[in-house]
Amino acid sequence: MNVHARISKEWRRRMTMMALMLNGCGLWFCYDGFVAWPAEATRYQQLVKLTSGIVVADEKPTDENPAVVSAWEDYVEKNNLPAKLPKNRTPGDLSGQRTIGGILMAIGLGFVAWVALQHRKSVRAAGDIITVADGETIHLDTIVAMDRRKWAGKGIAYAIYEVDGKRRRLCLDDHKFIGCEAIILEAERRIAVRNGTAPASPDAATG
Repeated sequence: MNVHARISKEWRRRMTMMALMLNGCGLWFCYDGFVAWPAEATRYQQLVKLTSGIVVADEKPTDENPAVVSAWEDYVEKNNLPAKLPKNRTPGDLSGQRTIGGILMAIGLGFVAWVALQHRKSVRAAGDIITVADGETIHLDTIVAMDRRKWAGKGIAYAIYEVDGKRRRLCLDDHKFIGCEAIILEAERRIAVRNGTAPASPDAATG
């Protein structure tokens, strides 16, 4: 047989969505930590000065105080600032956002690099030899059983093969590498032939 199973569109789509989610969250946190929150902290200091004669000592200006809200509305109208009452963003708040954003971006970019490397991999079957994504090769006739317990939900089957009297397991992921099912079916046909429950060739089964 001759099969070349490459990365599937469905797997690529799922990985793209995960990469966008990770990097999008990282950018969101970084934007807050480096741009939005520092600007809000500056506006908060302006609010404190603006309301120093309105709120009592040790009281923070909040939107629960109508006089504070009114004073801020007048101020933002004259200075073209966001209407929402700013919150106090401490250096610790900024540091936290930046740290989380940096971690998410590092994970996200690392994930993108990993996905890119996966696209260089494939599963091949040339004649009687199967070569999987990590370079391992096995002979089709060494496969003695096929474990399909994860096939219905995940598109994964495990080929149980025997070498030097030891049984090992080989993952054939048709969800990730579209075309692996053809290899699985051929392996199952050969197992059935050896067990005397199937014709010796695929053509014989239909002829």
